[in-house]
Amino acid sequence: MAKKNPTIYVCASCGSVQTKWAGKCPDCGAWSTLEESSAPPPATGPRGLSASGGPRPIGEISGEEVSRIRSGNAELDRALGGGFAPGSLLLVGGDPGIGKSTLLLQTSATLAAAGLRVLYASGEESAEQIKLRAMRLGVGGSAVRLLCETSLTALLEHARKFKPEFLVVDSIQTLFKEELPGTPGRVAQIRECTLDLMNFAKSAPCVTVIVGHVTKEGQIAGPRVLEHMVDTVVYFEGDRDLQFRVIRTVKNRFGSTNEIGVFEMQSCGLVPVSNPSALFLQQSGETAPGSVVSCAVEGTRALMFEVQALVASAGYSTGQRVALGLDGRKLAILLALLERYGGMQLGNTDVFASVAGGLKTDDPATDLAVALAVAGNLRRKALLPRTVAIGELGLGGEVRPVSQIELRLQEAARLGFERAVVPAAAKLKEVKGLELLRVKRLDQALDLLE
Repeated sequence: MAKKNPTIYVCASCGSVQTKWAGKCPDCGAWSTLEESSAPPPATGPRGLSASGGPRPIGEISGEEVSRIRSGNAELDRALGGGFAPGSLLLVGGDPGIGKSTLLLQTSATLAAAGLRVLYASGEESAEQIKLRAMRLGVGGSAVRLLCETSLTALLEHARKFKPEFLVVDSIQTLFKEELPGTPGRVAQIRECTLDLMNFAKSAPCVTVIVGHVTKEGQIAGPRVLEHMVDTVVYFEGDRDLQFRVIRTVKNRFGSTNEIGVFEMQSCGLVPVSNPSALFLQQSGETAPGSVVSCAVEGTRALMFEVQALVASAGYSTGQRVALGLDGRKLAILLALLERYGGMQLGNTDVFASVAGGLKTDDPATDLAVALAVAGNLRRKALLPRTVAIGELGLGGEVRPVSQIELRLQEAARLGFERAVVPAAAKLKEVKGLELLRVKRLDQALDLLE
């Protein structure tokens, strides 16, 4: 009689395995997350990556730069740090309908046209559905191989025969291994399927991209260990009702995580935007009370955008504080500074602040712009047209210098701005065509509202 596998309990939050049930996970502290499962049978063969020659001194290991595979999409290559690294495993997440499958199908077609062997495996759509999308994108005649499969064993069998150089798995939540209990999407299934895909990507080598569903909080569904196993984690940002999309790399073992890629959704698919600053700004150049332009730095790129604020009488005793694209806690601090050093009464008001275009930023250089937007909407006053505000606000009401301010001002001058509100303590040279309005404290900056 075959021996029954012992019962284990897997945490749905962190993916840790426990031998007995508990109300609280002893590893991550989450409550009611332990799910009953059967321990998988012991592996019949080696699962680790083959090592060559055992441990070696780090000084004897070659440090040559990895040769990247260019996607043919400048914005995607920028976000990935120069392109795809051979043998890497990437995880792509984002809200439903935001464009993950569209971008990956476009990228697959471009790489196939360049002569690479590309396999697109889908567990959510039929081959006919993918064909229709490819025709809408203008890549209906592509040499991309399609495989509609939910069994990981069958997928890897086809992959080993075809030997792809670029593999897309859409999505990891639809894959399952027959020898594991539970339905696709469970913690054990996701973890084990990702591990097998990682081993395949490293041993082939093959660039492997897996798509992950996201929760209502915006996090990739499944165990958090999933993000630790992959080499790169990429998130799609933006409102799917708008045409702008932003790709942000939050983990990258082969490059920087500071760069972003900006796209515009059109009828032909996602189109790279080489000048995103012009995309996020109003073309009229007019300013309104509650609207201030600022500049954030994402990697090597200065990005201009518009901060908007609305102050209204509170319908209840306690005012609301809503921040879209901004840190809500930072907004609360800025409102406290406006009350203390600006003489404003905001306790019985609703304050709404957002970044136009669906962009998200946590750059401290936007503090001054947010404060001026809130004060301007409350006082019904605005800055002069073609004015940008850059500066961090300290808790003492002082306007503090920020990093790479010259890069920000050069971008503002390139886009035709004429004035810039900057910290007085910032050490910078004059920028041609740009008048610098230096301020030391928040109250001095508020005096610029007309």
